[in-house]
Amino acid sequence: MNRIFGYSLMALALAGMTFAQVNERRENQQDRIANGVADGQLTAGETAHIENNEKNLNHEIAGDRTANGGKLTNAEKAQVNGQQNRLSGRIYDDKHNAATQHYGNNEVGARRKNQQERIAQGIRSGKLNAGQTAKLEHQESGINHEVHNDRAADGGKLTPGEHARVNRQLNRESTRIYDKKHN
Repeated sequence: MNRIFGYSLMALALAGMTFAQVNERRENQQDRIANGVADGQLTAGETAHIENNEKNLNHEIAGDRTANGGKLTNAEKAQVNGQQNRLSGRIYDDKHNAATQHYGNNEVGARRKNQQERIAQGIRSGKLNAGQTAKLEHQESGINHEVHNDRAADGGKLTPGEHARVNRQLNRESTRIYDKKHN
């Protein structure tokens, strides 16, 4: 009887370690994403794509745990490990490609950079989950594309009307970042 009890405790400890390892790896990857966002190695579009993948993986893990009484089967653990390996490779590839986030040396650029730093801080602290981050980065990516297109059409500068419109968009985005980090 003691041997069975000992094996049961060991199995519970191993299951706990596996759960902790999965969470530790997710946290490590979120830190890598946050660093890439903060230093401009990851564009808003790249970050949104990575965070969508992370969100889907988190949902899959939760569904598997729910279906199996809170545990992952060995096959599911292997599958999750493979998915985390691919996600880790994607983070590395996106951080080391030629695409970087450039903000410019102006008010709009400074605000966009500040908001990216706020998102990075939310990722690091755990106040923003993968789904929230993906949504915020998708919106940031849209603003970035608009600014790029407006500047391309106007010789590299924003008109006063475009500047005002971008500031309104950045104000709304700033509020969304705050709300997501404090919900």
